[in-house]
Amino acid sequence: MSVSEAARAAERMGFDSVWMSDHVVMVEGAASPYPFAADAKITWPEDAPMFDCLIALAAAGAATSRIELGTCVLIAPQRNPIVLAKQAATLDVLTGGRFTLGVGAGWLAEEFRALEAPFAGRGERLDEWIAIFRDCWTGRPRAHDYRHWSVPPGVLCYPTPVHEVPVLVGGMSRAALRRTGRLADGWMAFQYTYEVDPEEIAEGRRIIEDEVAAVGRPPLVRMAMQSPGPAEPLAERLVDLAAAGLTDVVISVDWSKPEKVEDILRMLRRVFT
Repeated sequence: MSVSEAARAAERMGFDSVWMSDHVVMVEGAASPYPFAADAKITWPEDAPMFDCLIALAAAGAATSRIELGTCVLIAPQRNPIVLAKQAATLDVLTGGRFTLGVGAGWLAEEFRALEAPFAGRGERLDEWIAIFRDCWTGRPRAHDYRHWSVPPGVLCYPTPVHEVPVLVGGMSRAALRRTGRLADGWMAFQYTYEVDPEEIAEGRRIIEDEVAAVGRPPLVRMAMQSPGPAEPLAERLVDLAAAGLTDVVISVDWSKPEKVEDILRMLRRVFT
């Protein structure tokens, strides 16, 4: 099943959104520790095909009319922030205001090296990039010398998005939680379905809320979680996750077996009926 067919099927089945993960490249035998596994090793084959998330979402958007489209999450510090702002705005315009930009700082140092992007300071750059995105989305970003980037005078960034593109910050680290509270429109947590821990989600939400209050921002209303793995363990904890503050759960499914996906959706829906 193609990306377009999968997106159409997801919309037909009643899913609220479709998401694409991001790695430009993987690296054989990488020494960087994977932060979401106890043994620090990735849980998928290094040579697994991974589409460019923005191009794939453009295909998904062209094939659908209602469903939200998001990155889950895009490793922003590897990219030119003005180019990325342009790509996000274009996707939002082409899909009638359905795009959500989930971003993260990244963890694979070897990938940064392959892309000639500095690994050190990536968190600071992500903070700056978020500010640059929003400025570019006005169409007329102000001239400003950031620590890691400079926007010269007279820059015009058109088209502007159809709606205010939500920026979600992904990650479970304290730095990611603080960044979410200070800068983002929402959080994209990460837990495998067989390791779901609502208490960890609730604690992360509390940290974010403390950061929000500290800088005087309005409360965040989007608290999502990416959860790869079999759906059955997740279904057993959905009520607990909702009580912990989650508003959305993104689950990986095998679109080569659409009949199985329909069974998964029905199972998840039964939890709340």
